Amino acid sequence: MAEPLAERLRPRTLDDYIGQKHLVGEGAVLRRMIESGRISSFILWGPPGVGKTTLAQIIAHKLETPFYTLSAVTSGVKDVRDVIEKAQKGRFFNEASPILFIDEIHRFSKSQQDSLLGAVERGIVTLIGATTENPSFEVIRPLLSRCQLYVLKSLEKDDLLQLLERAITKDLILKERKIELKETDALLRYSGGDARKLLNILELVTASPSPSQGGGLVITDALVEDCLQQNPLAYDKDGEMHYDIISAFIKSIRGSDPDAALYWMARMIEGGEDPQFIARRMVISASEDIGLANPNALLLANAAFDTVMKIGWPEARIALAECAVYLATSPKSNSAYLGIDAALALVRETGNQPVPLPLRNAPTQLMKDLGYHDGYKYPHDYPGHFTEQQYMPDELVDKRLWHGQHSPAEEKLWQRMVNYWGKRFED
Repeated sequence: MAEPLAERLRPRTLDDYIGQKHLVGEGAVLRRMIESGRISSFILWGPPGVGKTTLAQIIAHKLETPFYTLSAVTSGVKDVRDVIEKAQKGRFFNEASPILFIDEIHRFSKSQQDSLLGAVERGIVTLIGATTENPSFEVIRPLLSRCQLYVLKSLEKDDLLQLLERAITKDLILKERKIELKETDALLRYSGGDARKLLNILELVTASPSPSQGGGLVITDALVEDCLQQNPLAYDKDGEMHYDIISAFIKSIRGSDPDAALYWMARMIEGGEDPQFIARRMVISASEDIGLANPNALLLANAAFDTVMKIGWPEARIALAECAVYLATSPKSNSAYLGIDAALALVRETGNQPVPLPLRNAPTQLMKDLGYHDGYKYPHDYPGHFTEQQYMPDELVDKRLWHGQHSPAEEKLWQRMVNYWGKRFED
């Protein structure tokens, strides 16, 4: 049985490597490192099928150093320790460290990642990790701090066309088919910038019974679509696309574009996203982006979440859509969000400031004798349910953390504070 096309075409040298010129082009950082013969540990972050594994194999071949590979899907802590032990025993003095390549390193648990730290720190192995997930979320900080991070990009159209041309002219099997790439739009669209997916589709198309012309195979968009039967949406609910699309969804709400919000929601729904995840993010958006400009937004977002829990698909899509449109068309304010972050920063800067005595609880006579609660003014005993007294610690009495923003609802709140506190709330 022949190897898959993607494996047969896997480049063996940097000169054959397609794409990622910002990393491996002439004078680029990874090429310089490889040509120097010494590399440090690093993590390759990028979408599927852009050459992460291939690049690691090229490096190992170029440096002629022992190369160990683990998949985070199938390997455990014991596997990691076994490889580290082999690397330590097989290394000679002043020789380059063996390379340990870990595919999908984001799937390693914290304990598995912890087991790598000592070996990477002491140079027993040079770690090359590959991940489709944001390493700042999925890789523990001590390990990330010991590695350089290089970001790989989706392959561009010219890269994919170059790959197709190489496949039909260089592959020992396909070049005998006398293939003509008459149309490539469907191939490129379905591949989504993923070289492996592109070659898999090409192999599927060339293996299917197809009409030929003059003894060769003419590839058209119609032929590709007929072979694939349906348009697989490029949405990986466990991958980077998951984060990109939810980010676009929330930013569309924040930017008051209901059409875009509905579009990105539809992308998530069609991709099989968990409806509770969508609902939770709208609850967050209602607090963070709409806030006091329309407090009802948080109520509706919570109601949408409850509805999803009660009725499920497909009817829950209506409640989610209603909420998304309501949030997108609501006035916006992030004053509460900015206020709590300012307060947290102030607490970290000033430490544990003492509570003013009038605000302290006094459940015992000793506490009362020490002045706890003494002088506290109960606001409901005063006109307007307000009395001007000090609530902030002595050292922070003049600090302002909440600043109202310009929306009709919030301006009413702001004016109320000005009426109570006077100049303190006059910006």
